[in-house]
Order: sequence, then C-alpha cells, then structure tokens
Amino acid sequence: MDKTPTSPRLHLLPVSLRTANAFVLAHHRHHHPVQGAKFALAVTLADSDLIRGVAIVGRPVARHLDDGWTLEVTRLCTDGAPNACSKLYRAAWKVARALGYIRLITYTLSDEGGASLRAAGWRLVGARGGGAWSRPGRPRADTPEHLRGPKCLWQAPGGEDKGKRPDAD
Repeated sequence: MDKTPTSPRLHLLPVSLRTANAFVLAHHRHHHPVQGAKFALAVTLADSDLIRGVAIVGRPVARHLDDGWTLEVTRLCTDGAPNACSKLYRAAWKVARALGYIRLITYTLSDEGGASLRAAGWRLVGARGGGAWSRPGRPRADTPEHLRGPKCLWQAPGGEDKGKRPDAD
C-alpha cells in the first residue's frame, strides 16, 4: 500500500509579531496587520524555510469577551498551501491551552465557508453583528463596506465560557 502523502508535510514554528504582520501585509485579502498579540505561529513546508501561512492570536477584540480566559485568532493568512489553515487553527488552540486559556475564538465573513475551521474541529457558535468602528464622537479608519456585514463566530473544540477571571484587566 502506497503511503505517499497527498500534500507536502507542514511544519510549525513560533514567529515574532513583526514577521507575522509582514506576511499579513503581503498576503491577506482584506485585513491589515494587528497592533498587538499574545503569540504568533507560522507554517512552512518540510523542505523549506519559506513561510506559507501565519496565525496571530491576541486578546479578544470585543471587550465583553475579554474575560481573562479567552483569546482570539485575530489574523490567519496563508498563501494557499494545502491544509495550512487547519494546521494553524489546531496549533493556535494547543498553544492557547498550554498558556492556561480555556477558550479560543475567531470570526469569519458570512460568505466564507469555514472548511478549515471545521477540519480543525472548531464549531460555529453563530452570527454576530457587523458594522464599522468609527462613530461620530470617536472617529476611526473607516471599515470597507464589504466587511461591515454580520460575521460568523467560531470556537475551538472543548472551549468553555467560564465567566470573567477575577484578575482580568
């Protein structure tokens, strides 16, 4: 029986936020680099040092989810390498748990299917409101129209909502 892999073997490695953000700037379809993160991961092919994808994980953007127990995959970006997205989602959850977090979430646009998330064992929690960050009394860089609609909230397998941690910021 031939056990030749159908796609090249992927390797994970930690990377700096600067490195991950540079990849996002070069490859992400609609998002810019992030301001901060707890950690960042990259994936390469087994026979190369060339980064094929990154995941950036930080505190939840939504303040009500920033309970001290939850992290959010704020950016996930690849150059199309097969299985890179699901590998990064699985690894991000493994690292988050090792750091003591009990919930990892991410959002997708409603027109993105979530195949990589499902392959990594994540579950769709449901739709969440969209909109823009800018308000009359608090101007921000305007969110492009095509990104303002409802988002899909996903949660890593086995994650739980434990309420706010007493020492959470």
